[in-house]
Formats: sequence, structure tokens, C-alpha cells
Amino acid sequence: MSRINKNVILALLTLTSSAFLLFQLYYYKHYLSAKNGVGLSKSKGSRIGFDSIQWRAVKKFIMLTSSQNVPVFLIDPLILELINKNFEQIKNTSHGPTSECNFFCVPRDFTAFALQYHLWKNEEGWFRIAENMGFQCLKIESKDPRLDGIDSLSGTEIPLHYICRLATHAIHLVVFHERSGNYLWHGHLRLKGHIDKNFVPFRKLQFGRYPGAFDRPELQQITVDGLEVVIPKDPMHFLEEIPHSRFIECRYKEARAFFQQHLDDSTVEAVAFRKSAKELLQLAAKTLKKLGVRFWLSSGTCLGWYRQCSIISYSKDVDLGIFIQDYRSDIISAFQDAGLPLKHKFGKVEDSLELSFQGKDDVKLDIFFFYEETDHMWNGGTQAKTGKKFKYLFPKFTLCWTEFVDMKVHVPCETIEYIEANYGKNQQGM
Repeated sequence: MSRINKNVILALLTLTSSAFLLFQLYYYKHYLSAKNGVGLSKSKGSRIGFDSIQWRAVKKFIMLTSSQNVPVFLIDPLILELINKNFEQIKNTSHGPTSECNFFCVPRDFTAFALQYHLWKNEEGWFRIAENMGFQCLKIESKDPRLDGIDSLSGTEIPLHYICRLATHAIHLVVFHERSGNYLWHGHLRLKGHIDKNFVPFRKLQFGRYPGAFDRPELQQITVDGLEVVIPKDPMHFLEEIPHSRFIECRYKEARAFFQQHLDDSTVEAVAFRKSAKELLQLAAKTLKKLGVRFWLSSGTCLGWYRQCSIISYSKDVDLGIFIQDYRSDIISAFQDAGLPLKHKFGKVEDSLELSFQGKDDVKLDIFFFYEETDHMWNGGTQAKTGKKFKYLFPKFTLCWTEFVDMKVHVPCETIEYIEANYGKNQQGM
């Protein structure tokens, strides 16, 4: 009897141990693995992550936009970076079934897409269809800054951002508007008083803290995690644009006020100069872009943009700034090849470099090179007749995009400080 009891006890212990082991395996598979990284399992045939809330949210959103012909493309920085790193792998698996969710299942609160608003034909009813699919959507509008200079249209509102939430995951749809400089612009995500501030964690959004401008991307369709999505054909270029995309508008209302006090020069000579200056600026921008050299509107050209959203007709030249670290030895030959002969060269690369090129109709292009010190920046000037040198100090500044004479160009973000360093505080009457 004692022996039988021992066998029973041993069998029970074995059974209990096996059950506990199976429970551990089950717990690890269904709970711990999901908690520690959904979709990152490498086991063959694993479908961990495809039932996650965020993958279902992205899938439903893509179904919605596809069925309604909404022209969207993926701009989520994290996913684009992963796609860019694993592009060959994605191409090789795009035509067959996928067993892992490696991109859209990376845990986060939002997935960001862009909407090309100028291509969207069916905005009406979109909200209703989205809500029927289970989304709760928020539309954020604001006035169209492009119309600030037109009295009858100033204040007209346009959509800037859509936030569509499904359970705990949200899609951030950034509305890209076409601008006359052949680029795409999105507005600031500013919450109005009636909007629920707790709708989503707005502070975690990666787009909308300020307006942004991007080159118009060429797009391509790929399959990611079993979903067909459209992405920029050059993901790396788009990713590099994001941290430097901040955009500031020309001050259209202030420009109108300026011209009410100071009549615009509409003489034949002034109109001809502005036309020539615009063409010169476009040619200079094209030349510097080929070289990969950043530049910004400087001196009188920057003042004209800030004060009157136009070229100052009596300035007789176009002024650009370039950081000395962006200088290239072939910059002079590049401008000469573009039909702009060198007129003057003052200073040296290591000290006070300034270049001047002769455009057509006696319009000059002046390029000032800026040097950075610990607490300020400076550029040098040289008096042509005497050779006497001057040093102009500027507070440190960063670069923002703006639109000027139908172009996307850089200006100092800290514009007023930059202009005051150049011209003093009373530049309105200049």
C-alpha cells in the first residue's frame, strides 16, 4: 500500500509539473512576448502583432482612404526610417504573404500620414464613413495664410490636420497644401477653445508644432506588413527635411499697411528691375541647389521680404547669405557657367569673404559669407575704393523656409533681430 501511494504521489507531481510548464509557455507566448515587443518574434509562421490595436487602426485607415480615393502617403518618421533601413527585405517579401508585423506594430500613440489636399475631390461625407468604421475624428482648421493679402478672402478657413482615433491608437493626417513655389506646405496645429485637449496626447505629435514646407516628393506604392501604402520614393530625403522644415509666412497685412504709407513704385524701370531681380534670384537658387549649398535672403532682399513681401525696387541688387562652412571651391565657376561672371571678390575664405556676380540689365548678385563665433555671427565687408574692412555682428540665428516671389527660400527664423542688426530699429522708412 505504501508503494502504491508513492507511485500515485510521483504521478501527481509529474502531472502538476507538466501543467505548470505548459502554463508558463502559454503565459510567455500570449502575454510577455506581446508586452515586450509586439511583432518582433522571429519564429516561423508567427503572426504576433497583426491583432494589435494599432495595426488594425492603420489597416482600417488605409481601407478608408483607398475606398474614398483620398490621396495620402506615409510620413511617419519612425516607420519611414525602418522602411529605409530594410527596403531590400520589403521588396523581396512584398509579393508574398508576410508572417510578422515589423513596422506598423512598433508601439506608439500615433501613425502619421500626409494628405495632398489639392488632389482630394471627395471631402464631403468622409467623416461620416470614418465614423461608421469605428473612428472618432477631429478636424482642425485655420485661416488660409495665402489669402491674408486679399481683403475679400482674408480669414477663409482651410483644413490643416485630421486626428482619427480608433480605440487607443490614432492616425494623424497632416494636410499638405500646394504652394505657388511648387512645394507642399502644412499649417500649425493650434487647438481652439472648443476642442477636447484630452482627445489624444497632442504633445507627442511629430508634425504641427509649427508650419512646415517640403519639396514635392515623388511617390511609390509598396507593401508593408501586408498593407499597401504609398511612401516618398526617397524616404531618406524626406526624413532629412523634417527637422529643418519650419516655415514662416510673409507679413501680408503689414505689407499692405506699408504700401498705404509708401506708394509702391510702379514705374517702368521699377517693374523691369523687380522682374530681372526675380529671374536672378531664381538662377542663383538653381545654381546653389545643384551645389548642395544652403543660402538665405540677406540684407536688402531680406528687408524687402519682411517689410513689404516684395523686392525693394531701388536696391538694384540681390543679396544672399551663406554659412562659410558651406563654401565650395567651385562656387565661382558654377555661377560663371550659369552666365553670371564674377564682378568682385573681397576677403578670403578664412576671413570676410564676399562675392559679387554680374547679372543681366545691370542687376548685381551679392553673396555674403557668415562666420560663427561662440555667442554671435558676423560677416565682413570691404569698401571697394579704399579696401577698408568692416565687420558686421549678428545674434545667432537659425533658418526657416518662406515664400518669396513664387519661390521657397530660406530666411533667418529670428528675422527682426537679424534685420535690426543690419539696419537698426527704424527700417520702415528706408
